[in-house]
Amino acid sequence: MTSNRTARTGTASTGTSGTRAAGTRAARARIAAAFADAGVSGWLHARDLDTGADIALGADTLVSTASVHKLCLLVTLFREAAAGRIDLTRQLDIPAAGRTAGQTGLAAMLDAARLSLRDLAYLTAAVSDNAAADVLWDEVGLDAVNRTMAELGLTRTVAVHGFRDLIAALADDTGTDSPVDPAVVARLRVLDPTFTNRSTAREMTALLAALWSGEACPGEPGTALRRLLGLQVWPHRLAAGFPFDDVRVHGKTGTLPTLRHEVGVVEYPDGGRYALAVFTRAAATSITLPAADAAIGTAARLAVDALRVIANQV
Repeated sequence: MTSNRTARTGTASTGTSGTRAAGTRAARARIAAAFADAGVSGWLHARDLDTGADIALGADTLVSTASVHKLCLLVTLFREAAAGRIDLTRQLDIPAAGRTAGQTGLAAMLDAARLSLRDLAYLTAAVSDNAAADVLWDEVGLDAVNRTMAELGLTRTVAVHGFRDLIAALADDTGTDSPVDPAVVARLRVLDPTFTNRSTAREMTALLAALWSGEACPGEPGTALRRLLGLQVWPHRLAAGFPFDDVRVHGKTGTLPTLRHEVGVVEYPDGGRYALAVFTRAAATSITLPAADAAIGTAARLAVDALRVIANQV
């Protein structure tokens, strides 16, 4: 998938390079201030998909990905479809009993269902349905997801378990105690990237770049997956930074106690395309922290604004 922007070539002058470096430093400072104002630690990587220019803030820090790892699952599913090994239209019977817990999609429904793999993928992408995701995990396999990431050069992006096991670990560590008790949060293994599914902000934007270029999922399956990511319903994180009718936001969120993440691609009407990964951890343990959610959109917008300035200086 290529941009409509006209590529610019040439060698930048020393003065221009210095100006760009100063602009990048200023952008990083503003992003760090936005995270601090929201009471979160933040890790960010933003890359212009056409020029390769980037903005990084702790981008190589290993983090617990939570539901952001569903993107790795979906890329694997659609990559397998592109290779002819999976039929996305195949229907599965999904009983009501034994589903992975969650608050959306099949996880919250009460009756048996029959859905295709591609419709399960829609629920996984659009509403982050844990039950739908685990049906796909069972179909694709953990090893296949990790193999796909390795094939794409993402050596630090590792799946350890599906969501039923992640939720079970969370329940074991919480017990009957309050999930917002700081002492309880401090003992949650799912917040430790050495225990659970993990990646870095830089590797997540690399995955998005591979998806948007067609490398990860060639042909129609890649187009279909990009469409699904554009159907995500949550407007309070990445999309909050781009409240414009002519800017398209494709994303995948991830949430665990104190963790609020989103990765995605923002497309501007002039053809500009920017891959973004923003991971945050809040100091407060409250379940509802609107400022922390909004900081993801704010940081992403600051990064994209800086990348657009850089593009005009080339």
